[in-house]
Amino acid sequence: MPIISRIADTVAESLRYKLLLLVLFPLLLLMPAIMGLTIYWSYNFTYDQLYAKVNTDLSVSHDVFMRLQRDFVSKLAILGESYSFRVAYSEGDMDKVEDQLAVLEKTSEFDYLYVVDTNGLRRSGKAVPAVVSPRLGDALEFSRPGVGVQIMFPEELEDEAAGLAEKVAIPLIQTPRAAPTSRTMENRGMVIRAFYPLKNIQGIIRGALVGGVLLNNNFAFVDRIRDLVYGPGSVPEDGWGTVTVFLDDVRISTNVPLDAGERALGTRVSQEVRDRVLDNGQNWVDRSFVVNDWYISAYEPIVDTFGDRVGMLYAGFLEAPYANAYMRTITLLVVALLLVAIFTALLLINRAKQIFKPVETMSEVVKATQAGEDRRIGVIQSKDEIGELARQFDNMLMLLNERNSQIRRAAQDLEHKVQDRTRELEDRNVDLQKTIDLLQEARQQLAMAEKFAALGELTAGVAHEINNPTAVILGNVDVMIRELGPSANSVRTETDLVIEQVYRIRAIVDRLLRYARPSAFAASVEPFDVDEAIQGSLTLVGHELEKSHAVLEKDLAATNPISMDRLEFQQILVNLLLNASQAVSPGGRIELRTRDDGDRGVFITVKDHGVGVPVDELQRIFDPFYTRKRGGTGLGLSVSYGLVRRYGGQIKVESEEGSWTCFTLQLLRVPVFEEDDPLPRQRHAGGA
Repeated sequence: MPIISRIADTVAESLRYKLLLLVLFPLLLLMPAIMGLTIYWSYNFTYDQLYAKVNTDLSVSHDVFMRLQRDFVSKLAILGESYSFRVAYSEGDMDKVEDQLAVLEKTSEFDYLYVVDTNGLRRSGKAVPAVVSPRLGDALEFSRPGVGVQIMFPEELEDEAAGLAEKVAIPLIQTPRAAPTSRTMENRGMVIRAFYPLKNIQGIIRGALVGGVLLNNNFAFVDRIRDLVYGPGSVPEDGWGTVTVFLDDVRISTNVPLDAGERALGTRVSQEVRDRVLDNGQNWVDRSFVVNDWYISAYEPIVDTFGDRVGMLYAGFLEAPYANAYMRTITLLVVALLLVAIFTALLLINRAKQIFKPVETMSEVVKATQAGEDRRIGVIQSKDEIGELARQFDNMLMLLNERNSQIRRAAQDLEHKVQDRTRELEDRNVDLQKTIDLLQEARQQLAMAEKFAALGELTAGVAHEINNPTAVILGNVDVMIRELGPSANSVRTETDLVIEQVYRIRAIVDRLLRYARPSAFAASVEPFDVDEAIQGSLTLVGHELEKSHAVLEKDLAATNPISMDRLEFQQILVNLLLNASQAVSPGGRIELRTRDDGDRGVFITVKDHGVGVPVDELQRIFDPFYTRKRGGTGLGLSVSYGLVRRYGGQIKVESEEGSWTCFTLQLLRVPVFEEDDPLPRQRHAGGA
């Protein structure tokens, strides 16, 4: 359908095709009509001729059938009128009569032959069958010969001649289109029965000669008719004509083939033929299905001596040779008409192409011009109005091209100016964006510095205020122990506990001061192997990982050593791993990887496949006292951030909410201690 639609659109859009369709429409309309009428007329004419031929064949077959019957009477007349037979019969010499009958029976087609007297008895004394008597009586009464068809049952045939009943049995064969029947055998006989009256010298009838020819299985009889009707040249070489004698609707004598070398005895006629011929007494002249193929056929009823329809006479020939010849003729005719139509159409198309070539060229040039191509019509040979139009159109295109060239040059100049101004604006925008980024980064650093400065001042003040009381407590406890002397042993446990807790308070204060003034506590550090230190840190968090059922995937490939406090490095790593174990669900994955950063140091990434961090909270994740855990202090990441920055490193965080969070550490081989800048030079926080 899309192809047909495109063709229809092309025809609708093309002037050439419109005019061609207008010119070719009568041809396209008349050719199928002519071919259809020719086929219809030739088909009817051909089959009318075939039906006329088969009807003539049936008439000839009927005449031959009747003539053969008369020939049987003539043979009886020759014998009955011969001198020797009349003398022997008049003298009653039945031996000589029997001898002459035997000679005639042997030299003719009679299946039985005998003499009856005026009483209807054979001279041998055996009674004539009752079915013969009426016709025999008529013949004797009117002194004339007679012949006709009679149907006899087996016992009647056996009365006529010994062994005759055995010749008639024909098994019935199932035949397509035949009327249903429960019979399986045809054992009746169709007999051509002839008789000739015998007179004495005075002309008085004294008896009659009676002879019979059995048609069941009598191939010579139907072949003789066929040879007369369908002689050489009457049918095509690959066809054949056939003749059949039916008893009722059963073929009892035929030359219709069933298989190779076998005749279709016992097959039956189609029901529609039977209904018309046997039941209605009408002739059939039409095509019909005969045994296993289509024939042009003609049927007529066979009437017995009592006027009853007892069978049919058929003549017909194979339809296929005529149908094939007809199809070849029609095919040649159709091909010839199509060739004429194609030649005419090609001639019209060629002429139309010469006429519409300038118009089509203009159309192509217009489309090319719309597509931006520079095309010309070129030399036009036509001198008519269309040719002049094409030449004027070509001149117009030339003027249009000149105008377009001027417009393009002006547009190019304008485009260059716009591009120059655009580049200037882009450069200024880039500079402005850099300035904004620097201001934003400075603002963040200032805010963080202020937070750490305030926290440091608060921490230093708190530490100073706590150290003084702890020193007084320690001094007084020592005085108390000395003054009590041996009596102090009874409270030794309590005094030791007080001293232990005081030292614990001083350790806490010391850590607070270390967090507030990291540079004051920075000591000389020795380089150490990162992967080895990581293995030691994993021992510290192994219990927490087992508790959370987290799966730790390690990929340790760093070879560069780093310079920082080993314990502080482990503090940072333990803090990140604990946060990761708390972020994943049971069975979740934690990825720990190390890589060299060229010769500068190493990269360490800790990635958990947990709940992730919202984008709006990533900017605050390193702020002191900020936490997303219930009961958390919010100092872990802040302290880790400060430790990394103390040694000149960087720490970054990336996260996708609901999926994962990844911390990346960049640590140096040679540390650069920083105090006043608590923020990294480059800080990145955002989702991947």
